[in-house]
Amino acid sequence: MEKFDIIVIGGGASGLIAAGRAAELGAKVILLEKMERVGRKLLITGKGRCNITNTDTISDFLKKTKPNPKFLKPAFSNFFSKDIISLLEKFGVETKEERGGRIFPTSDSAAKVVEALIKYVETNGAKIITNCRVKNLIFENEELTGVKVSHNEKTKNIFAKKIIIATGGLSYPATGCTGDGYRFAEKSGHNIIKTQPALVPIETEGKLASDLQGLSLKNVKAMVWVNNKKISEDFGEMLFTHYGLSGPIILTLSRLVVKELDKKNKVEISIDLKPALDDQKLDKRLQRDLNENGKKQIVNVFKQWLPSKLIPIFLKELNITANKESHQITAKERTKIRLLMKNLRFNVSGYRSYKEAIITAGGIDTTHINKKTMASKIVENLYFAGEVIDLDAETGGYNLQIAFSTAYLSAESAVKK
Repeated sequence: MEKFDIIVIGGGASGLIAAGRAAELGAKVILLEKMERVGRKLLITGKGRCNITNTDTISDFLKKTKPNPKFLKPAFSNFFSKDIISLLEKFGVETKEERGGRIFPTSDSAAKVVEALIKYVETNGAKIITNCRVKNLIFENEELTGVKVSHNEKTKNIFAKKIIIATGGLSYPATGCTGDGYRFAEKSGHNIIKTQPALVPIETEGKLASDLQGLSLKNVKAMVWVNNKKISEDFGEMLFTHYGLSGPIILTLSRLVVKELDKKNKVEISIDLKPALDDQKLDKRLQRDLNENGKKQIVNVFKQWLPSKLIPIFLKELNITANKESHQITAKERTKIRLLMKNLRFNVSGYRSYKEAIITAGGIDTTHINKKTMASKIVENLYFAGEVIDLDAETGGYNLQIAFSTAYLSAESAVKK
């Protein structure tokens, strides 16, 4: 009967780092992955480019993390962005910095990142077994001793001194993230905070968004309204889709949107297309352009103000004919144009499923985990890493860094103990 020092359950970002680091420190490690290959979710991150991490400081990372950012201080202090960049470079992945401090592989290939992490694991002598589904944790005399697995159509037990659960959440279930870790944790006495899709596109009522499908906007402000009260906003890029709204700022705001929709509250999202101009400055701009182009048809003046795809939408919403001359636009119509530019509003009807969510909110309650070691406070010799924990952050490389940092700390803690 083969025994190991450490079993790592899950071959994603956190599992690969945990297995690699534990083996690097001299432990006999086996990584168990239920899919046919490891790193499947990593391959699709950043639209296949893999946004590895971000150059933000630890304090900025914590500001972008929910719901218990302080939990991550020890993990980030132990292993942070510069460390994962250095590790990947050691295994052949050069990196580059892009807008917003996002770090990507120079190759723009997520596959290169996965290859490097596999090399990290295998170079240090850890064993990777794929197509191996963990069915249950094994307890003998109330002591955790191993896992029961299904492999090659056979059921067997694998024993180890310690186990790291790095199974991911529920987002992108086709990659193998189907909530196994929550089940293992709950059965062993841990509280699971209700899970929900996070960083997920939003569905809206009516045809407005679908009429604008494919239009991407930069430097706009999106605001979330709940029961007619503004509760949050973000500035940056967004995208219209056939079902509603997506893009970075919408994904960031989606955590709140999902939460409020689940409470059955009325949720709206408004878009400020001209956030750099207050009402007074925007009105002066509109007035000036209309005066300077008095004989031009209003449809041509709109081209100075908006992307072409938005123009017919505005004309229809404002009930203004395209061939109306600019000097014929009344003060009342100009006010309506300004108001619509500052408040293009959508009624939110829902959100997309876990199949399209980048990350999962909720998970294993952080009060049941020692933040200095990632060890369970309930079950001795059990550790957690990555998305399975009740932690999630904004887009921009923050969630992967959480996975890397918690995994590295869990591995070191498990070995040192």
